Amino acid sequence: MTEFILNLIAWGGYIGIFILMTLENVFPPIPSEVIMGLGGMAVARGHMAMTPLLIWGTAGTTLGNLFWYAVGRWIGIERLKPFVDRHGRWLTMTWEDVERLNRFFHRHGGWVVFFFRFLPTFRTMISLPAGMAKMGMPRFLFATFVGSAIWNAVLAYAGLLMGSRFGALQDYVGPVAIGTSVVVIGAWAYRVVTWNRRVR
Repeated sequence: MTEFILNLIAWGGYIGIFILMTLENVFPPIPSEVIMGLGGMAVARGHMAMTPLLIWGTAGTTLGNLFWYAVGRWIGIERLKPFVDRHGRWLTMTWEDVERLNRFFHRHGGWVVFFFRFLPTFRTMISLPAGMAKMGMPRFLFATFVGSAIWNAVLAYAGLLMGSRFGALQDYVGPVAIGTSVVVIGAWAYRVVTWNRRVR
C-alpha cells in the first residue's frame, strides 16, 4: 500500500494527493495519515509546497465524504426502520436511538461533523448519518472542509518535521490506529453482550 501511495504521488503530484485523499474517504483502509504525512515529507524535500498540498488534500477529503453523504441522503432514515427492528442487537441500537440521533443531528450536526474529522475511522463514517438526517449540504461541506483542513495540516506538518524518516511516521500512526480500533470494537462487544439487559 505504501509503495502504491508513493508511486501515485510521484506520478500525479497534487492531483495524486487529491485522488488518494478522495479514495481514502471512500475506501477507508487507505490511511490519510500516511498520504498527508508523505506529502509533508515531499514539502521538506522541496518537491511540493505546503499551501497547494493542503488545498488539494482537503478538496479530496471533502469530495470523498460527499460520496457517503449522498449515499446517506439516498437511503434516508425511513428506510432503516425494518433493518434496525430486525438487527438492532448487532447494531446495538433501537429505532428510538435512531430517532434521537436524527434529532441530535438536526440541532448540532455541524459541530458533530467538524469534531469527528479529528477521529480515526469515525471521520468518514459520520458522513453517512449526516446525509441520512438530511443535514444541509452547505453546512455539511463547510464543517467537513474546515475540520479536514485542520487535521490535514497537522498530518502534513508532522511529515514536514520528520523529513524523510517515514519509519518514524509509521511508528506513531500504527499504535494510534490500533488502539482506537481496539477501544471501538471493545465498546461494541460490550453493548452486544449487555443488549438484552439494556432493552429491558
